[in-house]
Order: sequence, then structure tokens, then C-alpha cells
Amino acid sequence: MIIYADAATRIDLAGGTLDIYPLYLFEEFGITVNAAIDLKSQARVATRHDRKVVLYSEDLDLIEEAKSLEELRPSGAMDLVARVLKFYSPGQGLEVTTCNHVPKGSGLGASSSLLISLSAALIHLTGKTVDPEKVIEQAANIETQSIRIPTGKQDYYPPIYGGFHALRFEAAGVRRERLKLSKKFQTALQQRLVLSFTGESRFSGTSNWNMLKRYVDQIGDTAARIKQIKQTAIQLREALLQERLEDVGRLVGEEWINRKQLAEEVTNARIDSIMNAGRRAGAISSKICGAGGGGCMITFVKPGRRAAVTQALTEAGARVLDYRFRQSGVRVRIERRGEATCHLNPKFLPP
Repeated sequence: MIIYADAATRIDLAGGTLDIYPLYLFEEFGITVNAAIDLKSQARVATRHDRKVVLYSEDLDLIEEAKSLEELRPSGAMDLVARVLKFYSPGQGLEVTTCNHVPKGSGLGASSSLLISLSAALIHLTGKTVDPEKVIEQAANIETQSIRIPTGKQDYYPPIYGGFHALRFEAAGVRRERLKLSKKFQTALQQRLVLSFTGESRFSGTSNWNMLKRYVDQIGDTAARIKQIKQTAIQLREALLQERLEDVGRLVGEEWINRKQLAEEVTNARIDSIMNAGRRAGAISSKICGAGGGGCMITFVKPGRRAAVTQALTEAGARVLDYRFRQSGVRVRIERRGEATCHLNPKFLPP
């Protein structure tokens, strides 16, 4: 049997960091607005007739083998994959191939997307039926064990569900709201929103943790900036629902103004130079995706200025990425005895 799974990555439009426990509790609630995009992660799980486990990462060109799942030790670049396998414990030999179709250090939630892809494949392999919120909770716990610092939960929703979401983090749990936007508005937004890669992030997952510590220790105006980011996210949700395109662009810029004040490492001279080049060519606003320090950037452009801004970003050293908004959640395809079955909604998703 061979099981294939793929899942979206995401663009975070506003409210990143507010999904991290316990920060959102200190603020009574947190809200994050994001959108799934078709730059995906993939997992291929093939059963073996023995107990051997073989892991291969296509994008990293790494391979790891163990005589059995019990002897597989999470470590290094393959740590997360190994932990997912041991968690679901399929009880047989496997060949697992993974691939992320985004640059390393992109800030698009690629590791979370890959985690969901692999989880979906293993859930089908083991025959389990799991609630999607439970999958997200388990995934966040596994990733926290891997990176050794607290992680947020916003990155798991686009891979599982697809689409645009406003995620509200409360004491009672996460309230997920799928934002229903017209196709016309989505097309217009995509045309005005350029995605580019500024260079590998060196700020990594520790950045959000540093922001949380600065908030708790009341360093500088971190708490005030977090509150402003929250208000921006609330307003951006409304702008999307009311399909006020220009307000979306303005609020993306407002989010960045406050985010880059959370810690010195959020921006740097390279990022500032790329953003300035885009602004001179007709960009209204820009913000780094994820925690900052590098990775991908979204740039909202004036009408008719996409080509000029794209050229300016490229000349400034960024790599513009082609993308589309993705409405579908994680997809699974199973090959068994020459027959293929496609599951657009895996077992842990509602119909």
C-alpha cells in the first residue's frame, strides 16, 4: 500500500504570536487571520514486508534508516518526522518520503504543513478516525517536543481545512471561523498581494518565545504593541468579510509597524532595503510572514503596479513566488493493488 498526502502552507495576514499559549490568555483572547496557499508539503508512506523504517527528505536530500520503529531515534533534521511516526506507531515497516515546496526558513508554516500531511497519511494507514481539533492539539505537542519551545497553533489550520480563517484563542479553546469571501474578491486580493522570499530566516522559532518573555517581563512597549496587533487583526477580519480591499492593504502595513517593534531581530537592513524598493515601485505595504528575521514577505501593491513591484523586489534580492489561495484541506490518495482512491476530506475531517 502507498499513501500520498499533501497540505497547504499559509500566509499570516495579522495576529501572529497571539496564538501562543499563554500569551492569548493574558490578553483575554488572541486572534489570528491567515489564508491557505497552494505552496504545499507532501508525504508518501509505503508499507514494507519487514519492520525496517526508511525516512527520506527530498528537499533536504537526507536519508535515515532503522531496523524497526522502536529503534528509530528522533534527532537532527529528521526529528519531527521520526516523532510523528513513533506517535502514530503504525506497527509495520515503512518507507516515508517527505517534501516541502517552499524555501527553507520561509515563515509559511512549512513544518506544520508537513506534520499534517504525514499525520493524515498515518491516520489512514492505521485506520483511525480522529477529530481534526485533536489532530491539531497532538501536532502542536509533537512539534513543541521537537523544537523544545512553546509553539502556536495557527499554522495547523490552513493545512487541515484550507481557505481563509480568523482563529480566536480563548480559555475555552480555539474558535475557528472560516471567512467566506467571493471568488471575485479573492482574485483581486491575490492580484494585489505579492509573495516573495527575502532569504532564510535566522530568527527561527525562538522569536515568538522571545516576544512572549518580553511581554511577561514588561520590557519596553511590547505589551502595548501586542495589544495593537490584536486590534489590527480584529479590523482586518472585518475588512475581509466586508471585502474592503484597500483597508486590507492598509492594515497589513499597520500590523508590520507594530510587529517590527516587538524585538530588534524581527527586521534587518536586508528586509528594510527590499521593502523600500517595493515601496518606491508602487507597494502600499509589506510585512514579513511568520516571526520575522527573514523568510517570506507579503507586499500589497497599488492597482496596476504588480509587475513593477515584482521587478523591484527581484532586483533588490528577493525571489518572487507564484502562489494561489487554496480552499481545500489536506488531501490523501491511496494506492492499493493497482487501484487509486482519492480522499479530498480524510477520515479526521467532517464531510
